[in-house]
Amino acid sequence: MKICLVGPAYPLRGGIAHFNAHLFFTLQEMGHQVRIISFKRQYPDFLFPGKTQQDASETPLEVPAEALIDSINPVTWWQTAAKIRDWQPDLVVFQYWMPFFAPAFGTIAWRLRRTTKTVFMCHNIVPHEKIPLVDSLLTWWGLKWIDFFVLQSASVRADLLRLKPKAKWQEVPHPVYRLLGKRIYRNDARQQLGLNPEEPVLLFFGYIREYKGLRYLLDALALVRKKIPVRLLVAGECYGDPNVYRQQVSELGLTDAVELNFEYISNEAVGSYFTAADAVVLPYTSATQSGIVQMAYNFDKPVIVTAVGGLPDVVDPDRTGLVVAAKDSESLAQGILRFFELQTTIGFEENVRSFKTRFSWERLAQTITGFLNE
Repeated sequence: MKICLVGPAYPLRGGIAHFNAHLFFTLQEMGHQVRIISFKRQYPDFLFPGKTQQDASETPLEVPAEALIDSINPVTWWQTAAKIRDWQPDLVVFQYWMPFFAPAFGTIAWRLRRTTKTVFMCHNIVPHEKIPLVDSLLTWWGLKWIDFFVLQSASVRADLLRLKPKAKWQEVPHPVYRLLGKRIYRNDARQQLGLNPEEPVLLFFGYIREYKGLRYLLDALALVRKKIPVRLLVAGECYGDPNVYRQQVSELGLTDAVELNFEYISNEAVGSYFTAADAVVLPYTSATQSGIVQMAYNFDKPVIVTAVGGLPDVVDPDRTGLVVAAKDSESLAQGILRFFELQTTIGFEENVRSFKTRFSWERLAQTITGFLNE
């Protein structure tokens, strides 16, 4: 089968680019002909909150991709559709995660509607930071011309069916990222990060935005440290004012307990952070699903998540992690304390190794190609 993937890819950075690369390799391994169409401009600089859109990792997930799409230049959308149509793929799969890209993707799908079947790989339907009327109009256009949808959680399914009740869809959970970060020994990882090999360590990882709930975690940590000397690693670029968190750490008296690294973590450094941690915490106030859970599972690490979106769906409570109430620092603190209590009797990492086998890239790829059989 000839399959065209449309979405970010190296040298662009971030979770969607990593997702696209994993899917590319999996489809190739299954014997399909695959090509990737990426962006020559993903975001205008004035709309991008980070420092760079380029992956500076020494070990990037490098895939062959044609950078054709300019997200704000409609001429490139038509040119991209013509290029795809000339290749005559059986299926075009778009990585879709926010309404900003709906005009470009919708237009490309509209131009392909008579010749090629299209799939939206839906990471989100409704964005976390909403502009209601604008989002609705853009999303309507993006969804209108798509034949099939792959969803990764029940919350995304609900959003899709509210906007397109007759959509044809399949739900498959986010697969485990398996190509990010080198596995190293726990003590080596802690030595690299300057951590005590014996102290309890939690990790908050990934882009830092308001809905990620870091402020609730910091408040919870202050409560936890009254009983356990837990250290927190915060690793990820801050899309906002990082001084807000620095000030909170200072006011809570956590300066010696929290490591704040507000930088994008390169691929080669990912393994050190996850391997060094006892558990990964996702104190989100809203969510659909999260690739961070699947990054944690790749390193056999348990997670502590809030009961929002699809996060509870990928946790086996008291076996691969814990689920706590959202926007509730006291509940989060109790969950962290309970985790360290259970850690002495439950083999969390062994449970994760068994549990994560259900989150495979092969299952996702088979779901995508299976639409053509319908």
